Amino acid sequence: MQIIQATIKDIDDASTLFNEYRVFYGQQSDIAGAKVFIEERIKKKESFIYLAVDKGKPMGFVQLYPIFTSVGMKRKWLLNDLFVAEAYRRNGVARALMNQAKAFAEQTNAAGILLETMKDNSKAQALYESLGYKKEDSVYFYHLSL
Repeated sequence: MQIIQATIKDIDDASTLFNEYRVFYGQQSDIAGAKVFIEERIKKKESFIYLAVDKGKPMGFVQLYPIFTSVGMKRKWLLNDLFVAEAYRRNGVARALMNQAKAFAEQTNAAGILLETMKDNSKAQALYESLGYKKEDSVYFYHLSL
């Protein structure tokens, strides 16, 4: 397995995985829309995507968006998307992608990585906690739908 940073040449692989990720979360398949979305993020440098590949086959991805801590006056990374294709689960792919995300955050001198997961996603929570992530209990998160 190799972890690579996605570039424009990886749009098809990244878009396919991103589409599968959205379907996993109950959205309608939209590969054309996924391709446009991913291509814009990469071209505009609005996110960083890492792909796990094995013998040229995409296995999973992690996508990070920049955010900032005003109090800490530093960048943080929002780990918004983590997905491993079903055929490659339970093989350390998610852990490798998470480790790459951490290495990237360290390389960019970030204050940390923020992520969220569903309360019933115990498998993901176990992975995150095994990697040193801590549940926030000192703040509430609010959401405004528009």
